[in-house]
Amino acid sequence: MKLYFHATPNSMKVAVLLEELAVPYEVVPVDIYEGEQHAPAFRAINPNGKLPALVDDGVAVFDSHAILIYLAEKHGRFLPTAVAPRAAVLSWLQLVATGLSPFSGQAVHFLHYAPERLPYATDRYVGEVARLYRLLEERLAASRYLGGTEYSIADVALFGWAASADYVFGERGLSDYPHVQRFMDEMQQRPAVARALQVKARHAFKTELDGEARRAMFTQGVEAGIGTSASVA
Repeated sequence: MKLYFHATPNSMKVAVLLEELAVPYEVVPVDIYEGEQHAPAFRAINPNGKLPALVDDGVAVFDSHAILIYLAEKHGRFLPTAVAPRAAVLSWLQLVATGLSPFSGQAVHFLHYAPERLPYATDRYVGEVARLYRLLEERLAASRYLGGTEYSIADVALFGWAASADYVFGERGLSDYPHVQRFMDEMQQRPAVARALQVKARHAFKTELDGEARRAMFTQGVEAGIGTSASVA
């Protein structure tokens, strides 16, 4: 099994689950600042050119939440089979997939990577992330885990982006959401999470957001023929 990995929240979700499952896997680092995600060999695995991706005995799976479901179903762990708890896990998993993950990503982009500050964009995305954390706060005030009483892939998914909340909220971090913070404190105590963080620490990637990195990361306008990479960053 090969995990195509960059040190991003979405890649960390999969690393945590693989460590929870204690299955052997090989990490294949893909440096998105160097543009390695656009290589034809990687695009054959994930046509969308995003991380993470997984190849398991010739089966390619891409998108972090698709990988979480694939692994949970294959190994029969962290995804309930009973109808009601399974529905709860999948519902909260998808809230993270369609809400927290993309809106956090856009908030981080406009706060830290956009070539100019756009108040409307930052207010829009940071405000929506805050709204989603209020929902998660209410859920975790009433339930130990997102799916109920049992740890699941929904919790693994939440860990990925909640670990980077300070990139959205600054020094406040998760202080406005004490039950989410309690959840994260508990996650940090899990041995599998510690091992996944070691995986991250073992791999060094380019960190300078220079022109080459911008072209590699923000190519939408160029690919669509509507502008330069800098104009759509």
